[in-house]
Amino acid sequence: MAANGVNGTHNQSKDKVFLIWGGEGWVAGHLKELLEQQNEKVFTTTVRMENRESVLAELERVKPTHVLNCAGCTGRPNVDWCEDNKEQTIRSNVIGTLNLTDCCFLKGIHITVFATGCIYTYDKTHPAGGQGYLETDPANFDGSYYSATKSKVEEIMKTYSNCLILRLRMPVSDDLHPRSFVTKISKYSHVVNIPNSNTILHDLLPCAILLASAGDTGIYNFTNPGAISHNEVLALFKKHVRPDFEWKNFTEEEQSKILKAGRSNCELNSGKLVKRMKDFGIDVKDVHTAYDECFQRMKAKGIK
Repeated sequence: MAANGVNGTHNQSKDKVFLIWGGEGWVAGHLKELLEQQNEKVFTTTVRMENRESVLAELERVKPTHVLNCAGCTGRPNVDWCEDNKEQTIRSNVIGTLNLTDCCFLKGIHITVFATGCIYTYDKTHPAGGQGYLETDPANFDGSYYSATKSKVEEIMKTYSNCLILRLRMPVSDDLHPRSFVTKISKYSHVVNIPNSNTILHDLLPCAILLASAGDTGIYNFTNPGAISHNEVLALFKKHVRPDFEWKNFTEEEQSKILKAGRSNCELNSGKLVKRMKDFGIDVKDVHTAYDECFQRMKAKGIK
């Protein structure tokens, strides 16, 4: 395995077999479709990550070369759920995630973990419009229990030599799936207007497959370059998808009165991902371009 997590050789001599954990989930469904389109051998599972014997048995049954971990607890309808269900959140996001990674390590299997970049918040060194957070920057946001568990487990998990960690933020699909960031904010009565990094799945999920297949390890900020505000997103949504759409803003202080937990607002520096993708001949589109094209695809499908 390459020490710096690039061009790893873990299990590269075998025919690839992908096993997607959290197989009934939103991102998992997109990954499965992509892999099938590429004629890759792919399986899915809903085995609980924290059940070690069941995990080991599933790995032995499928014998994957690559595990894609899309499982975890984000809460329904949002991360506020985690504030009242801390033990269940720990069991999934900490114990489960580490257990699955460890089992893969013991069996010589590469694992890609679809993690989160919601472990940072703007500060004096990283203000809105300034430099984005690097993969090496320590987490500085624990305003929600969800984010607190995610940052702590990443700090441990990153030491595993078989593990690739992809930090998504506010992921968006080319439809109005309930889990998509656009769907969520389009249904709110009021939204804050803060620039953030976003992950456009259409652009970046193929990159995840490339990184996993190449055996890369370590952490990547898995977002389109740049940051985009809520108002900018909704303006593009109005332009391309729903011309009669209207929305209202409110402040972070006003927002905090209706939430149990704080929310992460930050920009991640995706330079490492952009540089690595050039090795595959891929230019990662900036977030404004990616959103514009995403909404154009939605319009072409007749989505409103």
